[in-house]
Amino acid sequence: MPDEVHDRIDGDGYAAAHIDAMGDGYGFRKVRRTLDVTAFGINAIVMAAGYERGFHYHDEQEETYFVHQGRVEFEFGDGSTVVLGPGGFLRVDPATARKMRNVGDGDAIYVVAGGRGGYVGRDGHVAGTDG
Repeated sequence: MPDEVHDRIDGDGYAAAHIDAMGDGYGFRKVRRTLDVTAFGINAIVMAAGYERGFHYHDEQEETYFVHQGRVEFEFGDGSTVVLGPGGFLRVDPATARKMRNVGDGDAIYVVAGGRGGYVGRDGHVAGTDG
């Protein structure tokens, strides 16, 4: 059985790395920079139990959040909240104010991807065919 990737590896047209190779402790893991992602922004954030980030919003960037570990509460500018556990997703419009709080007993890890410009559409092809 092959070993799992830990440190960054590069192949012909791809790069792979483990979150642990992107930093230590709490805070941002620069996924975009580590893997040379150019089409959108993407980061992983590690939060201690009880930690809360302040409100923020964007001018143009829609964001999608994915909770990998723990329980994260998202609060919005209108006072509403959503709690996501492992496997939960959330999309937020650019101008919508939002903040996050780890409401679990242990560390939380969530991934956020942001971008603008719209959906590319189905442009996949079966490799080795001409169309």
